[in-house]
Amino acid sequence: QVQIVESGGGLVQPGGSLRLSCSCATSGSIFRDYAMGWYRQAPGKQRELVGVLLRGGSIRYADSVQGRFTISSDNAKNTVFLQMNNLKPEDTGVYYCHAEPYGGKIGGWGQGTQVTVYS
Repeated sequence: QVQIVESGGGLVQPGGSLRLSCSCATSGSIFRDYAMGWYRQAPGKQRELVGVLLRGGSIRYADSVQGRFTISSDNAKNTVFLQMNNLKPEDTGVYYCHAEPYGGKIGGWGQGTQVTVYS
């Protein structure tokens, strides 16, 4: 099982930046056993995928954040980051980190961190 804690959310004006962290506690490497995804949920909307870090290091982004958001990782610390630049009001929401197991393990969600982009 994996324990996940997100941090780094906050208030920012349009055009600003934030860096979210997703710290994971598990036996072994999260990058070997899980696909690590960042999701967000705006008020009144469904949770949506922002981007995902796959085994081997490939990364996929939603079209809405492509070119503005970057996923990176610190393998030694089992931590995944989401660098968000040129933020827009529509980026507002609760951001969640999710570990999707490749097999044989239990995944998990973090508690979420609020990101608010206001004018």
